[in-house]
Amino acid sequence: MRWEQLTSSFMPDSQRRTEVLHKLMAAYQAPERHYHTLAHIGALLNRAEQVQLLDPDVVKLAIWFHDAVYNALKSDNEARSAAWALDFLTYSTLEPSRCRRVAYLIERTHDHTQAQPPDDADLLFFLDADLSILGAPEPDYWEYARQVRREYRVVPDVLYRPGRCKVLEKMLATPKLFRTAEMHEKLEASARRNLQAELQAWKGTGLPQG
Repeated sequence: MRWEQLTSSFMPDSQRRTEVLHKLMAAYQAPERHYHTLAHIGALLNRAEQVQLLDPDVVKLAIWFHDAVYNALKSDNEARSAAWALDFLTYSTLEPSRCRRVAYLIERTHDHTQAQPPDDADLLFFLDADLSILGAPEPDYWEYARQVRREYRVVPDVLYRPGRCKVLEKMLATPKLFRTAEMHEKLEASARRNLQAELQAWKGTGLPQG
């Protein structure tokens, strides 16, 4: 199992490994989640296994924990997810600098449009992988957009529409959505088409039904 393969070398306490895995799975399988689920984590792990990373264990830990805390109405999800990762790693043999690095990667997902260190290859891969759904084929993108809307189901359309439009406009105004050469080439154009289409949908009759 991926979690066991990743954590067994630096977390000697097998009971703790198992307990945290169960807590993570429960978080990602919570009924209010529709996109930020284990499927999202699996997709990112698949991408991580297909590339050469400088510190794959750190990146994979960041993937596992980056959406561990997800409340659509809160703005501190990334900070709390990073804190959860650090709490788990307190009991590990992983070097403190690498533990802090896991938290740093998670915290950088708070705003994908912010400037990023251009020479931090693992960070740029992680952020691009997290955004890769934006460049998905059109049917998959619309399903993602509907899933996100369901995660905000307690927010009425009169509030969700302008909020979502602001998010979409901010992303479209970003010079580069994808910072790695490979994902920029493969996904940038389709991501911008998808984002623009969703923006127009919210300015019109709303998302198409699946």
